[in-house]
Amino acid sequence: MKNPIRFIWIAAGFICLGVGSVGVVLPFLPSFPFFLATVFCFAKSSKRLHDWFIGTALYKKHFQSFVERKAMALQTKISILISLTLVFGTGFFMMKRVPVARIVLAVVWLFHVLYFVFAVKTLKPETC
Repeated sequence: MKNPIRFIWIAAGFICLGVGSVGVVLPFLPSFPFFLATVFCFAKSSKRLHDWFIGTALYKKHFQSFVERKAMALQTKISILISLTLVFGTGFFMMKRVPVARIVLAVVWLFHVLYFVFAVKTLKPETC
């Protein structure tokens, strides 16, 4: 019998792939973290699935530079920050009566912005 944990990783990988794919179409749902989770899950479950995903144009265009060099194209960083701001802004707006939650959301949002601005290098257009 094959390892049952492997099938859990495969299922998690496909779930992340599906949610990330929906995030490509819906601007308020960030796809980047779900696709990174897909890479992780597929790497834990199946070399064939992992190799397939990292061979896709989607991965090569948006994620390969981040995984290999901790760097992104400026356009990718901006789209991530915009979707992040929309998601956190929606939560912030909906929590009018919960000031502590608003503070937590604002702090988490700030750390995300600082991370993408200062910790993730911006690739020059010719290196993308």
